[in-house]
Amino acid sequence: MRHRARRPAAVGLAAVVLIAAGCTQSAEKPTSDFKESDGKAAAQRWVSEEFTPSTLSKDQQLAEMDWFTKAAAPYRGMQINVVSETITTHEYESQQLAKAFTEITGIKIKHDLIQEGDVIEKLQTQIQGNQNIYDAYVNDSDLIGTHSRGDYVFPLSDYMAGEGKNITLPTLDLNDFIGISFTTGPDRKIYQLPDQQFANLYWFRYDWFTDPDIKKQFKDAYGYDLGVPVNWAAYEDIADFFTNKVNGNGTIDGKKVYGHMDYGRKDPSLGWRFTDAWLSMAGNGDPGIPNGLPVDDWGIRVENCRPVGSSVTRGGDTNGPASVYALTKYVDWLKKYAPREAAGMNFSEAGPVPAQGNIAQQIFWYTSFTADMTKEGLPVVNSDGTPKWRIAPSPHGAYWKQGNKLGYQDAGSWTLLKNTPQDRRAAAWLYAQFVTSKTVSLKKSIRGLTFIRDSDIRSDYFAENSKKYGGLIEFYGSPARKQWTPTGTNVPDYPRLAQLWWQNVATAVTGETTAQQSMDNLAKQQDDILSRLERRGGNCAPKLNAERPAQYWYDQPGAPAPKLADERGKPETLDYDKLIATWKQGN
Repeated sequence: MRHRARRPAAVGLAAVVLIAAGCTQSAEKPTSDFKESDGKAAAQRWVSEEFTPSTLSKDQQLAEMDWFTKAAAPYRGMQINVVSETITTHEYESQQLAKAFTEITGIKIKHDLIQEGDVIEKLQTQIQGNQNIYDAYVNDSDLIGTHSRGDYVFPLSDYMAGEGKNITLPTLDLNDFIGISFTTGPDRKIYQLPDQQFANLYWFRYDWFTDPDIKKQFKDAYGYDLGVPVNWAAYEDIADFFTNKVNGNGTIDGKKVYGHMDYGRKDPSLGWRFTDAWLSMAGNGDPGIPNGLPVDDWGIRVENCRPVGSSVTRGGDTNGPASVYALTKYVDWLKKYAPREAAGMNFSEAGPVPAQGNIAQQIFWYTSFTADMTKEGLPVVNSDGTPKWRIAPSPHGAYWKQGNKLGYQDAGSWTLLKNTPQDRRAAAWLYAQFVTSKTVSLKKSIRGLTFIRDSDIRSDYFAENSKKYGGLIEFYGSPARKQWTPTGTNVPDYPRLAQLWWQNVATAVTGETTAQQSMDNLAKQQDDILSRLERRGGNCAPKLNAERPAQYWYDQPGAPAPKLADERGKPETLDYDKLIATWKQGN
């Protein structure tokens, strides 16, 4: 999730090897006067009063809850400690689902909510100190490349087939999880269980885009129809139109409006603006879902699971023409078309701005803001509660190719560590399955709008209420969502590499470096870290390519691609309603 308060410690997760297996048993289990009949009564109450609607029948829900009551018997009276970042979905888990789980199973749960950077720091501390701090963690699947190269995470594929076989929910239905590919390592093992998920998409004012007078003004100025931009050339024209030209002076109803919103403060959140697939939206890297191979959306080339370089001279694309183009457009649009104060904002400060009513479109908008954008009384909400805005597929840059990923999805996922005592790990696994079970997941999706199950997305509830969410349900119900994916397995040490991005992007925003210099610096720094990881060795460790002239790699098939003679191309837009029809077909 994009709420990191501060960066994790410098020591990379992939470099850590457990010195010993750690304790396998905890202290003597507390006694409990919990009875199975207590669990059954609690399940009846929670299913009837809170866990509705559901994709399961009430009898199926009660059967699932009965399984939890019985499976929890060896762990009753224990208090289990788990942690996640602070977002609406996890608040619901901590305040409601933890209480329900305790009443239904007799296992006490302390579900802490802290900033995401702190979650990673606690995770690292537990790994490095070989001391159990939390019994399970919800952390981003962005760490899949790190987790799968280390020896500290208990792969869930192994756990469910072995130690946890008898406490794995028969109705868990892994194929129903829309993000399971994101938590699967190069070895095809599942390492984490998705708990909440959201994407960054294109956001726009549907009421303005469909206004006949505004549409006429746009067509008179640019020669084509105002609509959802398919490419960056059209996005740029629309940004210019609303900021400078609509009604002759960039105003609507007498108020100043802007054709673009973003943020640019030197802050860790500036890194997410890029690592969350901005380069792939521009067209860097190779086609491939969930992430490009051999070159991914960070510009890192991988051969036989081993990262071999970021720089173009090593076959990477972090400082290639597509990446430089991506950074150039970001800086240009921020300065030309966004409110002046946007350059001094971070992610959290910029997020609420479109809801204030003066932004026409935003190319990089997280669906985690959906609930806050639908509140009654906002300038962007109609009197009947429906939004004045819509979300649509992100426009792509000039280097983009069919088959490339087109945006980012965050997937906060349950992670079990090997140095957690066996009984505590087991009880935590029961809780992780409980909060993702079909009995509770639809209600949790309604509360947080961070879908993890295909069955919830296709439920009667969301079919009947889709108009409330401005296209969010249509997106998640379409095959097109597969083009939005998290950071992939090419990134061998996410915490260490990710912190390089905001530092280098920031100098381009301030003008201290050109876009090319910023990306050259970033590529070199990434290669330096890959080199250090190579010396340490390990499973799928980096093995850097020798440097060659950049032209050698431009002459090879795929990424990195040489600079285009025309980096703008012909602008293209689509009518929103027609676009949704193609979206549903997965185009």
